[in-house]
Amino acid sequence: MTLIIGGIVGWLASIIMKTNEQMGLIANIIVGIIGSVLGFWIAGLLGFEEGGAIIRFIIAIGGAVLLIFILRAIGVFKKA
Repeated sequence: MTLIIGGIVGWLASIIMKTNEQMGLIANIIVGIIGSVLGFWIAGLLGFEEGGAIIRFIIAIGGAVLLIFILRAIGVFKKA
């Protein structure tokens, strides 16, 4: 289940950040999972630990978008 949700989160984040053509299935899953962890860690620091499923999904996508932004800044992805 983690791989499926991670893939969806990574895919949606790659569409938002316009890196979809540069990322394959494996990259989407990895970015989705690591980005979700990053998003929930930041949300916990800010005090947003509890919420419904939609809020958790938005936090996961936000974390994945942030991860793609960081990866783009260090040169892993090119700006579209």
